[in-house]
Amino acid sequence: MRIVRGRADDIEADRAVTDALREDAAETGEAIVRAWTPHRQIAFGRRDARADGYERARRAADAHGYPAYERDVGGRAVAYTGNTVAFLRFEPTDDGRQGLDARYDATLAAVRRGLERVGVAAERGEPPDAFCPGRHSLSADGKLVGLAQRVSAGVAQVAGVVIVRDHGPVADVLTGVYDALGVPFDPDSVGSVARAGDEGDPTVVARAIESALVGDRDATVERLA
Repeated sequence: MRIVRGRADDIEADRAVTDALREDAAETGEAIVRAWTPHRQIAFGRRDARADGYERARRAADAHGYPAYERDVGGRAVAYTGNTVAFLRFEPTDDGRQGLDARYDATLAAVRRGLERVGVAAERGEPPDAFCPGRHSLSADGKLVGLAQRVSAGVAQVAGVVIVRDHGPVADVLTGVYDALGVPFDPDSVGSVARAGDEGDPTVVARAIESALVGDRDATVERLA
């Protein structure tokens, strides 16, 4: 298994890293884990891009200083403040249609273990009207983890987000975004590692999540140039 650390110089270059790693996993048959802090942005889901209020939502994000981008996995809008941890695991597969639920369950369990290492006891589920609502979530004093999955030729991608701190700013920007999209949202439903009681160090959280996703497999570490 490969561990890839760091982020590229800008949002577009960083997204290109993810695309390249997906291709690598499919071609080499080697699993890849990455946990990092993306640049400040709002990542909209595919359903958002089809909504009548999408352009207003993009303007709401921009008004708060968050560039708007569309991500290639499902779900609703997610805010990355620069301290938010994103994570992914690419698993080569011959038939990605098999094992969807098992991959979700295994990844969610791993992330939960990672959070335990930083002193956060998260439970599966989410409060009503949470950001990026879905069944594959973890909460502790509000939702702080959400997962999504994408399957492409030869590889399954399970990805997610951990709100490490900045739950207030996340709630502020998403209030306007979700209002424009016509999606119910409760600002107080946003949790974070810091809100749950930890210091909220993004690097510490990223390494804990990374370790949990790798598990007991042998892994090599690579750093982006």
